[in-house]
Amino acid sequence: MLKLYGFSVSNYYNMVKLALLEKGLPFEEVPFYGGQTPDALAVSPRGKVPVLGVEQGFINETSVILEYIEQSQQGKPLLPVEPFERAQVLALAREIELYIELPARACYSEAFFGMTLPEAIKEKTRAELLLGIASLARHGKFGPYVAGDSLSVADLYFLYSVPLACGVAKKLFDIDLLAQLPAAKALLERLEQNPNVQRIAADKDAAMPAFMAMIASKK
Repeated sequence: MLKLYGFSVSNYYNMVKLALLEKGLPFEEVPFYGGQTPDALAVSPRGKVPVLGVEQGFINETSVILEYIEQSQQGKPLLPVEPFERAQVLALAREIELYIELPARACYSEAFFGMTLPEAIKEKTRAELLLGIASLARHGKFGPYVAGDSLSVADLYFLYSVPLACGVAKKLFDIDLLAQLPAAKALLERLEQNPNVQRIAADKDAAMPAFMAMIASKK
């Protein structure tokens, strides 16, 4: 059986979890916070989550895990077979990660955990988020899903990256990132009605108190 290592507050963990659930695959969740201990590094070379445990060993990096699942497992396809269409989905996913999720992540500590960051970092995040959302508006189809008429890997990145970025933009800059993208707002509402998404959200809510206590203990 596949084993998913990580924790339910991680957005990247939840991307992989949703893929497994949407495909109807059996899997075991293994609590794992990563880190730099020898035990953690034996599972994840950089000590990060998520990690997928398979018969042969461990697979790390979300994008690689998602492609492995698509290539090796049955169930609902989350990537097109046709090469050009597949490339478009993967490009959208990468654009969301590089130009929206990662810039927003630089400010998570202030937006969500009460820390204070230098103004230069926040201004860089603000500028990059606006450019990232503009890129998504140009490339995304939202017909009704990010890459077209069916759920894909791009939607996993969208669902578990864009709301976090919106939270950063609203709290730190008083900007509604999706003000000019009503189709994106509608897609988020649509995805939130998905039973698997609701299950993941409930698991995240249940795990949040322990996660916040762990963060507080490290301050």
